[in-house]
Amino acid sequence: MNSSSNIMQMAQPARQPNEVARHARPGGEPRQSEAALTPPVDVIEDANGITLYADLPGVSRDKLNLQVESDTLTIEGESDLAAPQGLTSSHTEVGLARFRRAFTLSKELDTERVEAELAQGVLKLRIPKAAHAQPRRIDVKLA
Repeated sequence: MNSSSNIMQMAQPARQPNEVARHARPGGEPRQSEAALTPPVDVIEDANGITLYADLPGVSRDKLNLQVESDTLTIEGESDLAAPQGLTSSHTEVGLARFRRAFTLSKELDTERVEAELAQGVLKLRIPKAAHAQPRRIDVKLA
């Protein structure tokens, strides 16, 4: 891949609704237990790969599931945000406690070397370019 490549060729959001991904029951009605928010994600490309930053407020490490299958990266998490004991919420802006986002990854990326960090509700994923996609210098010999 050359340096003028578009990042969206490397990590594209998989097809899903923009706001809430819902799985339908046989009658077509969504199941609330499987509804999920689509977290905002920033994708940054550099010469060595891409870095994704996903906002996952309230998601702890043990409630986070990251998976790469074939060319699809899936981010799933469940929030631990709850009202303190003895208090009841009178208004809730975000009622869903689940997040889900999927990306189609380019073959230029090395999915065997993904690194992940979670700090203060932000997931940072680093996916390096595969060796065959890395720029390399070719030495010229004198004849």
